[in-house]
Amino acid sequence: MSQVAEWEVLRRLVPPPDEGGAPVDWDRMGTSWGRGFPADYRQFIQAYGPGSIQAYLVIQQPEYKGAEPASPFGGMLLETVNAEDAWARDKKSPELDGADPVLITWGVTGSSDLLCWDASGDDPDAWPVLVRNRDDDLWRRYDCGMVEFLVRVLRGEFDECPLGDLALWGRPSALFLGDDEQRRLWSQGIDPWEGKR
Repeated sequence: MSQVAEWEVLRRLVPPPDEGGAPVDWDRMGTSWGRGFPADYRQFIQAYGPGSIQAYLVIQQPEYKGAEPASPFGGMLLETVNAEDAWARDKKSPELDGADPVLITWGVTGSSDLLCWDASGDDPDAWPVLVRNRDDDLWRRYDCGMVEFLVRVLRGEFDECPLGDLALWGRPSALFLGDDEQRRLWSQGIDPWEGKR
């Protein structure tokens, strides 16, 4: 499937919010990390912004390397450090024997999985997704980009669910809420996922 087709499938499975995404200085992002970012991630952030799918999978806010993290509780910078620590100590599946990736974390889950790119290649659009499943503390490689990975999880197209919970596995539709919308609802005393006070 092409990136355009994957994108359209994702938009059907997880409709983007009406308010749109977040502006990012991608040139500054690329300079700060020493590499550009995949087109599908840039497109996702433009259309959706950082936020959560079904209160389970958090798409990380782009953060400039060397800057102060946006949040002391997580975010791209802190979760990348966590991923590097986990890579050093955790088991790897056989296809990762001898691998020495440059990790950038783009997502985390409610079951403490880490979703990263192996950003060691020159072409960001060819970076594979590396997932550290917290259930077995095992790293696995998926030869696809972020959007294709999300589509394949939502359609249940991998041999098994790569995540530690089945919250998104084989789900025909899912809700995305941006970080700003979640904060707004919480400030009004409303649970953004239950719609209750």
